[in-house]
Amino acid sequence: MKVAVSIPDQTFSEAELLAKRLNTSRSDLYSRALREFIGRRAPERVTQLMNDVVDAVGGEPDDFSGAASRQVLSRVEW
Repeated sequence: MKVAVSIPDQTFSEAELLAKRLNTSRSDLYSRALREFIGRRAPERVTQLMNDVVDAVGGEPDDFSGAASRQVLSRVEW
């Protein structure tokens, strides 16, 4: 979808430089930035996406995965 937006000249210039440095298009840069912005402000969406992945690969860990997870977590300082 095409959208016209107005942004400050300085922001536009910085975005242009970043797109060149990342070897990507302006559209891709703006899309990625907007997805990140939305993700940071809609944590329930991130949770839903993670739940979708868990459902797709299987929700219940096997014995090995459970033991490995407990071992790793026992080394983490909470």
